[in-house]
Amino acid sequence: MEQIAFTMQLKPGCETQYRMRHDALWPELAELLRAAGVRDYSIFLEPDSGKLFAVLRRTRDHGMEQLSAHPVMRRWWDTMADLMETAPDKTPVSHALTPMFHLP
Repeated sequence: MEQIAFTMQLKPGCETQYRMRHDALWPELAELLRAAGVRDYSIFLEPDSGKLFAVLRRTRDHGMEQLSAHPVMRRWWDTMADLMETAPDKTPVSHALTPMFHLP
């Protein structure tokens, strides 16, 4: 299992909507993520800056690269685009984080 982390940016005043939409995560999206090898996925908010910190574990043979082409993922990103910083194609702008320390 590999662990990765990244940041995203929430737009000001969108915290409640962001949480509500994730609390009602579509079952087909959860199934798609699991089928792609995503495990133990959490997103945290730094309230003062609106910075989102995401961390997940994925299987060694994950298929995360194919997620961006899947219609369910595209529809989710379309739904979330009004709440966060996105690229022109509505993909969330994310920045990979470099592991610096881990205490097993």
